[in-house]
Amino acid sequence: MALSVWLSLALVCMMGAMSPGPSLAVVLKHTLSGGMKNGMLAALSHGIGVGLYAAASLLGLGALMAQFPTLYQILVYLGAAYLAYLGLKILLAKPSNNELQVQKSEVSASKALQDGFAIAFLNPKLAIFFLALFSLFIDPQNLTLSIGIIMCLTVFVIDTGWYLLVAVLTEVSKNRFGFTKQNPWLDKILGVVFIALAIRVVIGL
Repeated sequence: MALSVWLSLALVCMMGAMSPGPSLAVVLKHTLSGGMKNGMLAALSHGIGVGLYAAASLLGLGALMAQFPTLYQILVYLGAAYLAYLGLKILLAKPSNNELQVQKSEVSASKALQDGFAIAFLNPKLAIFFLALFSLFIDPQNLTLSIGIIMCLTVFVIDTGWYLLVAVLTEVSKNRFGFTKQNPWLDKILGVVFIALAIRVVIGL
């Protein structure tokens, strides 16, 4: 793959990763509530999910989604339902006791991994996006394994790198402005954001 082609691909992937949406909300949520470590775990698992979609698109999943819109719609509705579930869970959560803080941190770490991956996996728009994106840069008849690996690694590294940066900057800002303790009002705002994102996903279908 020519360097100029790769740079163009990397630029588009970077713009896609930086666009605000459910993925950003998930990383922010886990960084604010569980710390930078949990935010990074969410970023890593999200990058894995996005990378898998990129690989699947090269294998024909994107074309399958376009050919069978019912399958696409089912995944979209599942993604919206998951967002609504996260929002309602935040809104209905009770303040935790200090004695349970360590246990909560351990649970939050596994939850961060789960949420980060689920937000990517339950977003079939990624398959369509990568199908359209890759078609601009490759000829299916000349696609080799090495080119496919380079493209998928590019997607994974850029997506993961961006959200790792988001987690770090959020943690720094949280400490700088004194948001080191759990803020119930901030939690409520995040819950409303998740529900609003779920509604937007359904309306945009």
